[in-house]
Amino acid sequence: MKSEDFPVIHVPSRSKAVSRRGVLIGGAIAGLSGAIGLSAVRPARAQSPEDVVNDIEILNGALYYEHQAIWAYQTAAGFLSDTDVGRAVLGIAGQNMNDHMAHRDALTAAVQSLGGTPATAESEYDLSSYIERGEGNLDSDVNIAKLALALETDAAIAYTTEVARLKTPALITAGASIGTAESAHATAIRAAFIALGEDIRYVPASFVSADTRNDWVLKV
Repeated sequence: MKSEDFPVIHVPSRSKAVSRRGVLIGGAIAGLSGAIGLSAVRPARAQSPEDVVNDIEILNGALYYEHQAIWAYQTAAGFLSDTDVGRAVLGIAGQNMNDHMAHRDALTAAVQSLGGTPATAESEYDLSSYIERGEGNLDSDVNIAKLALALETDAAIAYTTEVARLKTPALITAGASIGTAESAHATAIRAAFIALGEDIRYVPASFVSADTRNDWVLKV
């Protein structure tokens, strides 16, 4: 799917119009952690070349979305106001982005360890599907936080879909673990809304899944 398949999003004058690639929940995962040692992953002796290719493709899909997450946080930071709310959102965004940067670095090393070529970052990404669904925007501090919440929720959901397709045991373990980190990111954002007086639960459902997605995200 190409960026021209999506409408160009016009945003306030602090940035140029945004033209980015789409985000699909069922198609990718957003990050694996270097803290679990992915930089040292090697294919097991019994793995077939097809299994190694499979894992490289999944890891590169994850790496694409790590690049996207980093870009999204960096872009959104330019729209936050210099207010208590804006600074609070910026603080959470910075912490989450640091995690994504660590994931990006570990994924890059893991792909290389498997003999693959890591996916590189693009200059822009498309978030129009989220904005069109009313799951965030770049027009206010609160809506930026809602956009981040939707992205982090989808990252957590996607782990449950993609991690089961990995063939390297260490990657499966790491993916299952880092799925909880993405859930923690979403919970931290929800906690910020609670601090602002929103009457919502920190953890709104017993599972993070496609079936409970609407419980996790907050509409504009």
